[in-house]
Amino acid sequence: MTATVSGMGAVAVHEDSFGELLRSWRQRRRVSQLDLAIEADVSARHVSFLETGRARPSREMVMRLAEELEVPLRHRNRLLVAAGFAPVYPEREVRAPRWG
Repeated sequence: MTATVSGMGAVAVHEDSFGELLRSWRQRRRVSQLDLAIEADVSARHVSFLETGRARPSREMVMRLAEELEVPLRHRNRLLVAAGFAPVYPEREVRAPRWG
């Protein structure tokens, strides 16, 4: 999520797109589009289209790419939401009790 300040001092909040999040995780993991495509069994062109927003991923594709990039579960939820899907992994506060 990014915040920008307009001329009148109002803050506009911009949610990162799926493509921006995917590119960010791919770069963090130092994986090329081609290498990610090979591991996920899709074309490099499709990965490129997903990153630029020219294509929308299916839920299965989001999960496959997140798995290949070893994205933590909490962040997989963010990828799912950015792609227009409901989150699937439960989240709890860090200090919340484990049981009960």
